This record gives sequence, C-alpha cells and structure tokens, in this order.
Amino acid sequence: MDHHDDPSALDIVIVPPTHDLGDGFQVRRALPSRQRRMVGPFVFLDQMGPHVFQPGQGLDVRPHPHVCLATVTYLFDGEIMHRDSLGSVQPIRPGEVNWMTAGRGIVHSERTDTALRQDGSGLFGLQCWVALPSRQEETDPAFTHTKAAELPFIEGEGVEARVVAGSYWGKRSPVATLSDMFYVDVELRAGARIAMPPEYPEQAIYIVEGRLDLGRDGTFEPGQLVVLKPGAEVRLGAPGPGPTRIMLLGGEPMDGPRFLSWNFVASSEERIEQAKRDWKAGAFPQVPGETEFIPLPDSQGRPVRYP
Repeated sequence: MDHHDDPSALDIVIVPPTHDLGDGFQVRRALPSRQRRMVGPFVFLDQMGPHVFQPGQGLDVRPHPHVCLATVTYLFDGEIMHRDSLGSVQPIRPGEVNWMTAGRGIVHSERTDTALRQDGSGLFGLQCWVALPSRQEETDPAFTHTKAAELPFIEGEGVEARVVAGSYWGKRSPVATLSDMFYVDVELRAGARIAMPPEYPEQAIYIVEGRLDLGRDGTFEPGQLVVLKPGAEVRLGAPGPGPTRIMLLGGEPMDGPRFLSWNFVASSEERIEQAKRDWKAGAFPQVPGETEFIPLPDSQGRPVRYP
C-alpha cells in the first residue's frame, strides 16, 4: 500500500483550556476532556506552570482527600513538599516520582517549602491521576518516592528518555503500579526522531515543550494531548529550532467505567458519595502538622461517568 494512502494515526487532539489559580499560576487540564475521558488508566492530567513565584510566594494546596486512585507527580522544574496522612514528608524535585496510592482513602497537601519561598522559585510539572483496578480500589493507602537515577534511562541519537512508571521500549520502572500502563519522559534534540510502537491498546502523547512533528499528521504545539488510534505506530520528531519534550502515556483500557467528582474517582457512584460524606464529617485521617483543609465544594453535581 502506498504510504500516502495511509489513514491518520490520530484518534483525537485535545487542546486543554488554561485555568488561572491566582497570582498568574496556571494549570492546563488535558484529561478529562469532553472529547476523551481516559487514556488507559489515566483519568486526569494537569500541567502546572511553568511559573515563577515571587519572593514570599509559593504553592499552597491545602490538605484534601482522594479515594480509589493513585496520584503521580512529576516535575521538570522547581520543588514541591508533599505531606500526607500516612506521615510522609517528601520534597519532590525534577525527574523524581511521587506515587501516592489513595486506595480506601488518603489526605495530602502540596506546598512550596518555607526555605524556597525566601528568594522565589520556579515550578513546572505534571500531575496525573491513575484509576486503580476495581478489585484493588480499597487497597491500603501507600506512598513511594523514586529518585531520578533509579528510573530506566534510554539514550539514542539526540534522544533521552526515562520510564517514569510502567514499562515501555523493553524497560520497566521500579515504581509499583497496579495495572498495565506506561508513562515516559522523552527529550528530543532538534532533528532527532524515534519510533513510538503500539505496545498498549490506548496510547497518547502530551507535548510539554517545543514542537512535535508526526510526519503526515502534522506538527503539534506545547500543551496538546495527541491520542493515537489503537495499533498506530508513529515516528516522533523534533522539527526545531529548539528541543522537544513530550510525555508518552497510556495502557490497557480500564476494567469498566469510572465516576469522577471533585477529588474522588471510583467504579461506583455510591463510593464517591460516601467519600464526600466522610470528608464533610471529618472521618478521613489527618495530615500530621497541618491544620488547614479544603472544604467539600458546595456544588459538585452528579459524578461524571467515564468513559
């Protein structure tokens, strides 16, 4: 078959809206979107920044709860201090992985440490939520931190890649996941190319910095989430002038629908309503050393069903 008759490899391209959280700190939410709710187990994908905090300023995400999911924080710049109801206190820095399994319930805060606030600091990263398999939704809450040097590193002609979680290109991250998935940080120098094989039924590319060339499917800009068709193989290229940084993500489809409301994701609507009642009643465990918390919003509507 002639190459030019090939159908597009793209399922959908999501251009996420940008939200200002105050003081010019912006987030882009690529998942969930109206066009696509999930990619593999990924039910939520937020880009934080890039932002420069002025001296005295910083991130202050007060304690808030999660159930039946795992949160994955990965930074390109800056630092966040994570505290949770298990007693974990862990700064996260670029290239490291904070993987927090909420299971039957966890509470955490994310802040800029006091020392960093004095001179001001930058912050740029991604936060994802990964749905847990239904039989493991009520697992014990857990937190793991993995250093950058522990992640598998792949190097080629003008390409550097790190397997953040799951497995891809024959390399497996030491971060323990509960489902078959992949999450890979790829940097391409201008002119570099690498093939992205169809290792999983659901695969997507998030463009972090620079532009991404997908051949006859065109060129894509930072902040876009490109969801591929099942079985599609694409060549990832950096058209320049500068480098390109992307995250590859996806996995096996989830074992049934999920409901999402506020910070809660679960395979049943009733479980989410229970979590809301528990948070209002103060029944979740507390984060040691924290007195603040984010109250349940007045109106959340009915939980949104995925997919």
